[in-house]
Amino acid sequence: MTAVAPESTPDSMPARAVRGGADGRRSWGLARTVLRVHRAALTVWALAVIGLSGWLVCATEVGAASKRAAVEACDRTDQDWCDTTMGWTGYGPSVEWIGLLTGYLFLAVAAFAGSALIGRELESGTARLAWTQGVSPTRWLAAKLAVPALAVTVGATALVLVYRWAWAADQDPLSNGWKAGSAFLARGPATVAYALCALAVGTLIALLLRRTLPALAVSVATTGLLGYVVAQFRDSFWPALTITSTTQDVEYPDSAWELENGAVIHGRRDPDFDIWQCDGTVAEGRRCLDDLGFSGTYLTYHPESHYWPLQLVESGVVLAVAAAATTAAFLLLRRRTA
Repeated sequence: MTAVAPESTPDSMPARAVRGGADGRRSWGLARTVLRVHRAALTVWALAVIGLSGWLVCATEVGAASKRAAVEACDRTDQDWCDTTMGWTGYGPSVEWIGLLTGYLFLAVAAFAGSALIGRELESGTARLAWTQGVSPTRWLAAKLAVPALAVTVGATALVLVYRWAWAADQDPLSNGWKAGSAFLARGPATVAYALCALAVGTLIALLLRRTLPALAVSVATTGLLGYVVAQFRDSFWPALTITSTTQDVEYPDSAWELENGAVIHGRRDPDFDIWQCDGTVAEGRRCLDDLGFSGTYLTYHPESHYWPLQLVESGVVLAVAAAATTAAFLLLRRRTA
């Protein structure tokens, strides 16, 4: 008697495939739940990104038009010198504020992560209710982090791209250029890195405190302190250049980020040496400097070409903190729910 293989039916599919499909549907269901619960926060985030981008575009276009008008007005005059920077009135402050808000939006992300995203659900017991409905704590936390992380990455990247376009189109001649704190963060991936780090740190603190308001305050304070500390070491993230001169003046690029300057005394750099302590005639001053061992001056600085190395190293440092905070959050949750 010949055996006949049974026809394939949905009920006879391998259990692994069934579990895979169920897991996929469950993961998508979790993502939809996160979107539905936090749709107000996501809407505010989208409006903030659109509003800042629109403000920047308007400021840039108006600033460019004002600059062209100032240049044309100068061309129509017979004066030997004409101030074309007057066309930038109002443009510089707008771009400074937009850069500041863009670079430090991570504080708002930390507040959201510590309060509404994690802290409120732990305090109200909503998280434990979800864990009793067939959703593991690990899967719950992964969904809680994945959706905001995607929104934060897309929004922050859009702001960085718009800011880079505006900054490259018309730089305010009265600003501090690339080394300014607002422009430094807002023009590169460090903005995205800080936002993701704030999300991770806020989540970890919320899991530790399990209270909404304390988690909000501590998350903002911690991420703000992190940003301050990293900024203090920013100039050391890439080797700086040092130039010397045998005279009292050192020539360097106008766009340079000056870190330290001073005199070379007995072959050693002395940033505290007062070169003007030797007064009198030129000969007397020269003799005084020789007696003190003065052989020239020096300047340590970062050229504008160091922007990307500094930016990428800082982004890597912040992302490393974000990875450590995320790992600690999952380990803490697993330990408390074991």
